[in-house]
Amino acid sequence: MPALTEAEARALLEKVLRLSKAESCELSLGGGTSGNIRFARNTVTTSGETENMSLNVRSSFGKRSGGTSVNQFDDASLERAVRRAEELARLAPEDPEFMPPLGPQTYMATPGYVEATAAITPEYRAGLAGASIAAAKEKNCVAAGFLDDGARWSARMNSAGLFGYNRSTSVTYTVTARTTDGLGSGWAGQDANDVTRIDGPAAARIAVEKAAASRDARAIEPGKYTVVLEPAASIELIQNLLNVDARSADEGRSFLSKSGGGTRLGEKMMDERVTIYSDPANADAPDGPWVGDGRPTRRTVWIDKGAYQNLSYSRYWAEKQGKPALPGPSNFIMEGGTQSLEELIRSTSRGLLVTRTWYIRTVDPQTLLFTGLTRDGTFYIEDGQIRYAVKNMRFNESPVIMLNNLDALGRPVRIRTDETGQPSLVPPMRIRDFNFSSLSDAV
Repeated sequence: MPALTEAEARALLEKVLRLSKAESCELSLGGGTSGNIRFARNTVTTSGETENMSLNVRSSFGKRSGGTSVNQFDDASLERAVRRAEELARLAPEDPEFMPPLGPQTYMATPGYVEATAAITPEYRAGLAGASIAAAKEKNCVAAGFLDDGARWSARMNSAGLFGYNRSTSVTYTVTARTTDGLGSGWAGQDANDVTRIDGPAAARIAVEKAAASRDARAIEPGKYTVVLEPAASIELIQNLLNVDARSADEGRSFLSKSGGGTRLGEKMMDERVTIYSDPANADAPDGPWVGDGRPTRRTVWIDKGAYQNLSYSRYWAEKQGKPALPGPSNFIMEGGTQSLEELIRSTSRGLLVTRTWYIRTVDPQTLLFTGLTRDGTFYIEDGQIRYAVKNMRFNESPVIMLNNLDALGRPVRIRTDETGQPSLVPPMRIRDFNFSSLSDAV
């Protein structure tokens, strides 16, 4: 189904809202097109395009709510969806934390839609995959990769007068190269709203070069090392810094909780160069203008000069505590410096370059301690040069301690994680005393 304009989306939602007999009704409508191509072992394996549109209906009677969704839009299907949501609401138990729908809101315009990305063709996807495969073959490597692009729109409306409409595009490309003997591995990835910012061949070259260079990896003793972390290596750890809210801190369930009550807001916990904020209107990593319950997103500084300044509040907890209902982060933006990754490496006397981390698991939530593994290219640096590849290692590290040991920050780079799906800007960084606990034979 073709994308609906703002006027078309409003008309459809108003039509559905007129069908409601509930005390309150909230509607969320969205759709779009997406395309992808996947390749492995130097061969394209799947490709395709999808187009979809769906409507979610949430009806409430008092504190009882029920919801349903539908992707058929004839009159009979729409009415069945509304009646079904109402039926479920009458059967549901009361929600003690129920909050009524928000009234009219003002949403900022965000620069997340780029026509060139919406116009991506199968030929473009095939060309990018072909160039990546050719780069791998040239260096006697095998490549696997995935390109995912989309043009999406969303609209919301409720019985209290709220309405919003937004469009966005995105494209994500990742490629992993392996040597034919299976002993070397390299990875690179790119993410953008604007496809003209994607340089697939360059990413493929980086992955292939790292794979070839990591074939004869040496084992080194675990311990504490200075590390240069690429954004893909640090984001999986540092994104957990914002995976906290006021309620968990107030109730003593967070590393930001103080013994005996209170929180650590305003307390310097990290190097003063650490500033992390979210901004849906950021030109390099824009995101949506609202969160799931319809609250508008705004530029919010979460950590300033190493100290937490804000925590997110649900509407229920904000009302209970008498605080503003600050929504959680829409994206993750960490300030950095002006140096490139290569310049950080050149200014490192001894240390390790870590391309990427994975399989990260919580060890102790009260100290924000995690464990995980390096992968796809770990190298020893000496006198500002990469000397040789080292075997992967397991680490035990807290992002709080890690950012206390911050030595240098580079220029922020956009990256997206599978876990949050949020666009992020993260600098490469040099960290002292990063704790590696054991070796890993995984490539």
